Amino acid sequence: MMKKLKLAIIGQGRSGMNIHGKYYLSERNKFFDVGYVVDADPVMREHVKTLYDGCTVLSDYTELFAYDDVDLVVNASYSDMHYPITKDLLEHGYNVLTEKPFAKTYYECETLISAAKKHGALLAVFQNTQHAPFYLDALKKANDGTLGDVKQISIRYNSLARRWDWQTLQKKVGGSAYNTGPHPIAMALGFLGFDKNARVEYSKLDTALTSGDAEDYVKIILTAPSKPVVDIEMNSTDAFCDYNIKIQGSRGTLKSTPTAYKMKYIVDGENPPRPVVVGSLRNADGMPVYCSEKLVAHEEDGTYDGTAFDVGTAKIYEEVYYAITENAPLTVTCEQAAQVISVIETAHALNPLPVKY
Repeated sequence: MMKKLKLAIIGQGRSGMNIHGKYYLSERNKFFDVGYVVDADPVMREHVKTLYDGCTVLSDYTELFAYDDVDLVVNASYSDMHYPITKDLLEHGYNVLTEKPFAKTYYECETLISAAKKHGALLAVFQNTQHAPFYLDALKKANDGTLGDVKQISIRYNSLARRWDWQTLQKKVGGSAYNTGPHPIAMALGFLGFDKNARVEYSKLDTALTSGDAEDYVKIILTAPSKPVVDIEMNSTDAFCDYNIKIQGSRGTLKSTPTAYKMKYIVDGENPPRPVVVGSLRNADGMPVYCSEKLVAHEEDGTYDGTAFDVGTAKIYEEVYYAITENAPLTVTCEQAAQVISVIETAHALNPLPVKY
């Protein structure tokens, strides 16, 4: 019978409780027991006692250093604390799964990767969308030739909405790029094969409906040699966006959300080549006509079983378990997560926003 590992989680906010905690209490969790919960809020410390039988509650993560039976620490603290807390944990020899964003800068990411190697600890980043069924299916369809030569991939995390919490503050490493951005940017880099030559071709960060000083409008265009253009948006002013991923290729288009997809494409041989006509096209009566035809096309649609929040989360934890117990590789690597942060850091450097808080 598989032996469960003992886990400690830092932070019982929306992510710590509603994403990680939901997984711990689900049937999907066959790998970890919650032994320790760290939160500064006494109300939350009392609440988790009702969720995880026999768990030890602590008010500060440094209290974990008194215990030697922790197999994994999950860092679900505030975004600005991901780097310093993870670094401290690694230097104390703990295996760490840290929430996104991995850190604020590429240098900080490299520092954490080096610390993990130096102290023989496992380091992983919770970018669960890289295991989401809709993304993996889109990645497969982009590469299997059905859509032909892919020219552009558009990724949208848009809505008409506003925020007024800590995620709107630059000093807390908030804003759409650091908060939401690791999801679409990791997918974008995945479509580019995490090419080391990928670059930010264009970016714009701005504020619209946010109450804070961090961006809620993000546009980033990524390119890489001989790869499609990837157009990323996180926009709080778009009330009519009906997709998360759109792939446009020489044979057709895929449009998908986390729950469903539609695809329309043509097949080689079903639409014979049309010879070029130099001059105006004319009908049988000699009158000019528009250059048009009805292509023979195929359409399909389907749904996805599971999302990043259930399937993706479970896959992250499963891989972390086997990385700890069998030294198995992780699909979502720290190097990939660092490349995501490099893109965000570049966009911020090119679009500095005034710090107001």
